[in-house]
Amino acid sequence: MTKAFKYPSHLPAVPDDTPPIPADAVKAVRQFNRFFTRRIGVLDPYLGSKLSLTEVRVLYELAHREVPVASELARELGLDGGYLSRILRRFETAGWITRRASPRDARQNVLALTDAGRATFEPLQQRSRDEAAALLAPLAPHRRQEVVDAMQRIEALLEPPALPAPRSPLAVLREPVPGDIGWVVQQHGEIYWREYGWDSRFEALVADIAAQFITRFQPGWERCWIAELEGERVGAVFVVRKSATVAQLRMLILAPRARGLGLGARLADECIAFARGKGYKKMVLWTNSCLTAARGIYAQRGFRLVKSEPYEGFGQQLVGEHWELKL
Repeated sequence: MTKAFKYPSHLPAVPDDTPPIPADAVKAVRQFNRFFTRRIGVLDPYLGSKLSLTEVRVLYELAHREVPVASELARELGLDGGYLSRILRRFETAGWITRRASPRDARQNVLALTDAGRATFEPLQQRSRDEAAALLAPLAPHRRQEVVDAMQRIEALLEPPALPAPRSPLAVLREPVPGDIGWVVQQHGEIYWREYGWDSRFEALVADIAAQFITRFQPGWERCWIAELEGERVGAVFVVRKSATVAQLRMLILAPRARGLGLGARLADECIAFARGKGYKKMVLWTNSCLTAARGIYAQRGFRLVKSEPYEGFGQQLVGEHWELKL
């Protein structure tokens, strides 16, 4: 008896009345798969490392997602949850990732690459770019475009039709008005107490920084942005003048409802663009090692950790960090 074909669950469903697929079409797809996997070296240790293709894909997602959680990675990559858990345990043992409870769902852990994890991933990412370029390099320019067009066409044809995406609320960045700076202080006090257990001394520190920003404001060299979603304040960030050549990024804050929309990255980008436009040579910031989402935003924009020190503050044992970005 011929064994019934079981359709792979990770592929889009096929209607019952779909005509049988011709054997020569199946053969052609399999032939192309063998050709392309040989061409890009998938069967070799991936990118010359000891990691598999799947492990590098997981590293890629961790490096490019603002607040990654395991369930989202498994869904995006089409991985079995148990298999992904084993990969993440290996990464954690190697010191490449950290975990912390998600502020939005205590059942989930937010994952983040450590400095060691980024040091492992970044050379692989560059090697991947180099290999993609090497694949196209022998071709004449018009042939390269034909290959790229064919790849995009295959992807478009095989990608299942997407459901209409829910409308994302429009984020607006604006100048502060009276009352905004007080809101910034309040948000820092509430969020850091609720999510990290920091006491009122942190709120006092933020209040002092905010007061100095107002009383010593240099409009030609400093800036604050207030982020709004549908008319409601949800975030803020500041650039202050530390010296004639150094700008400081301060008090980046996002309300919980604004997370996962890329708004933190957008606020950081505004600061960097402003500082470059004013001719600053360097941007610095101070943060803490437990603020993994913010650290990820800074690292993705080229900031480098230059100094860290443990300290006791705000009722907690913390590690303060100094980061720099050459502009």
